[in-house]
Amino acid sequence: MEINYRVARSPREPSRIAILAALGFLVMASVAFAKKDKSDDQGNSRSVQGQVTAPDDTPLAGAVVQLKNTKTLQIRSFITKEDGTYYFNGLSSDIDYELRADSKGLYSSTKTLSSFDSRKAATINLQLKK
Repeated sequence: MEINYRVARSPREPSRIAILAALGFLVMASVAFAKKDKSDDQGNSRSVQGQVTAPDDTPLAGAVVQLKNTKTLQIRSFITKEDGTYYFNGLSSDIDYELRADSKGLYSSTKTLSSFDSRKAATINLQLKK
């Protein structure tokens, strides 16, 4: 005599197939979302560069340039190269940014990279003042 035992599943217990299908859907959705973000960034991205100079108009190495996102208030920094240049990329064209430089107690005035500025690569030079 052979006895077959089957484990009865509760009606609320999901099947393995349903779980795998849900996981597959989540993976596909996250991949599609990541691709959408990257494509948006490429079409909506810009950069800003420039040179920081001392009050006597000489290029200033080692100055700190701060870039402030006026929407999120996030600040990014760049230390100028030997020729006084700085560079920020991956900026949204839909947001205004404020730029300011400082070195050894001297500061530049704050300049704005406006969302109305349609250049993909803007140049904004900053001069430190006494």
